[in-house]
Amino acid sequence: MNQSLTFSAIPKLYLLTNDDEFELLYQKLDAALSTGLIALLQVRRKRVLSLPDGALNLFEEARKIVELAKVYNVPVVINDDVKLAERLGVGVHLGQTDGKVGDALQSLEPTQVIGRTCHGNVELVKEAKGDGASYAAMGAVFTSNTKPRADIISRQQLIEGCQQGIPICVIGGLTAENVSELADMPIALVAVVGDIMDLPVERVAKRCYEWQQAFSEWKTPT
Repeated sequence: MNQSLTFSAIPKLYLLTNDDEFELLYQKLDAALSTGLIALLQVRRKRVLSLPDGALNLFEEARKIVELAKVYNVPVVINDDVKLAERLGVGVHLGQTDGKVGDALQSLEPTQVIGRTCHGNVELVKEAKGDGASYAAMGAVFTSNTKPRADIISRQQLIEGCQQGIPICVIGGLTAENVSELADMPIALVAVVGDIMDLPVERVAKRCYEWQQAFSEWKTPT
């Protein structure tokens, strides 16, 4: 488990990048990270990768984002790319078809975060724990604009996932308003893209504080 990412009874905000042009993206990230409310940042730039010289451009973007995150002492994970994570000295988030957690553990420093996508499958959550992942991501919880075709998981699946002894990250269509529907569950991380990153720069920080308010009303599981 990453020693710089600790969990408590109250969820923490896990921000993912969107596909904005980089200059705009950087401004939004600076605004969000400066609030001190972001616990983990994921670099996910699918559009950049699809362009000519995508891998090179992604490296340069990710390098700048990692340097920004260091200023605010926020750990970073790279989406799906262990080699890039290793080059940058950060963590990684792996989909089910993007490599093994065990291989990532061997490639990355022991302090780095390794996340695993588990959808709504409790068996995959158990596997992620056994493999040594830092957290298991479950979702989509609600309909998501980022991944509109993602299957919505049931409340029961999420409850069972939270019982497996590994920090659970929820993702998919979450907002500062609807996250209260999960307030009776021991969620470790709430992953957000559009509800923060699709806003104008000047509204990003305020939205982060609205998330803080939502978490302050969380019910500590008994």
